[in-house]
Amino acid sequence: MKQKKGTFTWVMEFAGQKRKDYILSAGYAILGALCQILPFVVTAHIVQKLLGGDLNFHGYLKDCLVIAGIWAVRVVFHAISTSKSHVATFAVLANIRRQGLEKLARMPLGDVQSMGSGNLKNILVERVDSIETTLAHMIPEMSGNLCAVAATLGLLFYIDWRMALVSLITFPVGMACFLCMMIGYEKDYSRTVRATKHLNDTAVEYIGGIEVIKVFGKAKSSYEKFVDAAREGAASYVDWMRKSNLYFTFAMNIMPATLVTVLPIGGLWVKNGSLSVLDLIVVILLAMGMIVPVINCMSFSDGIAKLGTIMGEITAILDAEEMSRPQTQQTLLHDHTLTLDKVHFGYGESEVLHGIDLTFQEGTVNALVGPSGSGKSTIAKLIASFWDVQAGGIYIGGVDIRELAPKQYYGLIAYVSQENFLFDDTIRENIRMGRRTATDAEVEQAAKDCGCWEFIMGLEHGFDTIAGSGGSHLSGGERQRICIARAMLKNAPIVILDEATAYTDPENEAIIQASVAKLVQGKTLIVIAHRLSTIVHADQITVIEQGRIAGNGTHEALLASCPLYQKLWAAHTSARDSL
Repeated sequence: MKQKKGTFTWVMEFAGQKRKDYILSAGYAILGALCQILPFVVTAHIVQKLLGGDLNFHGYLKDCLVIAGIWAVRVVFHAISTSKSHVATFAVLANIRRQGLEKLARMPLGDVQSMGSGNLKNILVERVDSIETTLAHMIPEMSGNLCAVAATLGLLFYIDWRMALVSLITFPVGMACFLCMMIGYEKDYSRTVRATKHLNDTAVEYIGGIEVIKVFGKAKSSYEKFVDAAREGAASYVDWMRKSNLYFTFAMNIMPATLVTVLPIGGLWVKNGSLSVLDLIVVILLAMGMIVPVINCMSFSDGIAKLGTIMGEITAILDAEEMSRPQTQQTLLHDHTLTLDKVHFGYGESEVLHGIDLTFQEGTVNALVGPSGSGKSTIAKLIASFWDVQAGGIYIGGVDIRELAPKQYYGLIAYVSQENFLFDDTIRENIRMGRRTATDAEVEQAAKDCGCWEFIMGLEHGFDTIAGSGGSHLSGGERQRICIARAMLKNAPIVILDEATAYTDPENEAIIQASVAKLVQGKTLIVIAHRLSTIVHADQITVIEQGRIAGNGTHEALLASCPLYQKLWAAHTSARDSL
């Protein structure tokens, strides 16, 4: 069992070599706090001279200049302290993001996708940014303020221990009110976090789906959903503040009221001669100055809670399970025959694949078919190493893929899914990502082979046209063909097409099928298809039903022996004939 680390421990780990800046920041803050106390000592000296009848103006001017000088030194210490803490804090933020992204690269790709790109961006960008102020100011300011309180109390006890205790009477009463205000803090804070996240998600959904909302006349209901989320977001804060307001008011008025006890009790002791007038005046000054550092420390309570919540989200990513792979080992493969041996896999506690045994011979065309949700795409993603199998194994050339370094393994696989993605770069560079060393001529030839040439040349800037974020400047079919061209350019020995022609028209689908047949010669091709007419000539067709193999063989063999395939083929041909 790994010991759970505290928030402060994580901060120091993220700070790395810059943690010394946090230490220096706290040190300068403490020196600044001492400079905050020294003016009271000088003021006491001034009061003593006044009570003694000293009328030397130049002496008082000198004392005032000393106070001003001490204050200036305090400002310098504060500036240096804050500068050091910011240097360390920006190192923390950078290391959080760096370690977070490195962790995502080591995690199963399927787990990363299940987290959602929007959620990951929110955590690693916006929420990490939001802790900058707390981290940069909490360590130096809390160190300095706590030191100031301790030094002030030390002086009070040195002057008169009785008055020191008297000056603290309002503190427990104010703290009691503050603690009452904190009742249910975790529950209330969690509500605000949930409400804010829900509001953000609803806003993104509303804006992103505005086209569908208008087309189907759902503007009113969708807007009401957004309004409800906004109201709950506001109510989570308003209800919390309303519940805490009375206690907060009492705490912030009772705690600073040190003179309520110091003046009458101190006056009484001055009257009976057990306390000097000078000591009472100094006690009054120190008691009034002690409350500000305490309130400053209390003001960080929300920031500390927020820091703990966000660190919890960050460490949940960093503590996530990684894929077990060697990092640099290069294993010699004799061929690229792909074998699944008694593979079991599930999402959470629900098993999806129940002992899959399959062999895809090198240089053959293989198809996976079956009803939606049967496990076809899960098999493809396991082969593409989105996850590790939970039992059994997947082998290439007799070698378990878990024994292959990621760089070597991913070089063996070209994977095209239904959920294609293009970067906000030129068409040319999006295709070239399949093989960074490819020449312009090779990129253009891949585009021709995959039926992309004509539509690319019809764009305003041809291959230099920007695809847009996620390929937003192109249609779904155009994006799909570019992704296929990118996969073909990679020239990997194993090619997986997960319904890769779903968005293409019949004419271009025929072009792609012909180009795929030409380009995968000598390669192991695995195709997942719902249109059975596209895979009737496959060397091997595997029928998947509820995570098990219901049939395996050629098209003709399955029509003769597999009831499920017969049903799928009948449904396909009837749908095709009705067009």
